[in-house]
Amino acid sequence: MIEVGIVGGTGYTGVELLRLLAQHPQVRLRAITSRKEAGMPVADMYPSLRGHVDLKFVTPDEAQLNQCNVVFFATPHGVAMAQARELVSAGVKVIDLAADFRLQDVAEFEQWYGLPHACPDLLAEAVYGLPELNREAIKRARIIGNPGCYPTSVQLGFAPLLRAGLIEPTHLIANCASGVSGAGRKAEVHALLAEAADNFKAYGVKGHRHGPEINQQLRTIAGDASVNCLFVPHLLPIIRGIHSTLYARLNSAGQAADLQAVFEAAYRGERFVDVLPAGSAPETRSVRASNNVRIAVHKPQPDTVMVLVVEDNLTKGASGQAVQCMNLMCGLDESLGLTHVPVLP
Repeated sequence: MIEVGIVGGTGYTGVELLRLLAQHPQVRLRAITSRKEAGMPVADMYPSLRGHVDLKFVTPDEAQLNQCNVVFFATPHGVAMAQARELVSAGVKVIDLAADFRLQDVAEFEQWYGLPHACPDLLAEAVYGLPELNREAIKRARIIGNPGCYPTSVQLGFAPLLRAGLIEPTHLIANCASGVSGAGRKAEVHALLAEAADNFKAYGVKGHRHGPEINQQLRTIAGDASVNCLFVPHLLPIIRGIHSTLYARLNSAGQAADLQAVFEAAYRGERFVDVLPAGSAPETRSVRASNNVRIAVHKPQPDTVMVLVVEDNLTKGASGQAVQCMNLMCGLDESLGLTHVPVLP
């Protein structure tokens, strides 16, 4: 059995981890930390876990995380990098759901997150945890930087086109929208029901932290430093789900290609990426509470490709993807504990 610890189990990604890991046949939950809620039974905060998780929240000092095989950080930026060195030295595998190990450029990290990086040497060895694009490196990793929710959808949508050299790389557009849970479990005016319901708006228009992550990874996928994606996020009046609409200009090879066949070949055999039939339009509710991504590719004009991508921001966009990485790191079947059917309605 894999002994697992979760640092920061009170937020939405934390409870999603608990939901998934409580049913994982090869996992034993050892400790779940929270300084504020230490001593409270987890099921008192999240009644959905009653009968599934019988642990109490403990402080990080009480958790004995160095006795775990894998530790997940479902915490704000800056927490994982402060503890990663001690854990890795003890032989613990670290999976960070925040941004501490996503951006390989230290200066870029410090610019966007306003924090000095505590362990640049560990950052250099960290692996970006998007299994469909980085599977073999994840298997060998000690530290995983779990992708952001928006970047997951954007990369999976653009990757087949970039790898096949079918689009002009310098002006990609990602028009993306997320449910309110993407902002986390905290009291903020914009997330109040009266503010978010019956409304639709863009945010982070002048620049969003996921922008540099998206461009870093798309450049890696393409092997081309000129790749540039214009990313604009929007807030949907729903709890969970991401819908990304991606646009690119096709080059001559792309205009002649069978784009549907390109996507089907790229994701053939992938358990969690579903390329829909030609002409489809995926819906967020078709992936709710699942680790699935659904993709549809369209050619609205002879020189333009449009890719529609949906995912659950808390599952494939966060905690489900982290469990997928854990499975790979521990030599397990990649889909173990992640085969939940989406919830509908």
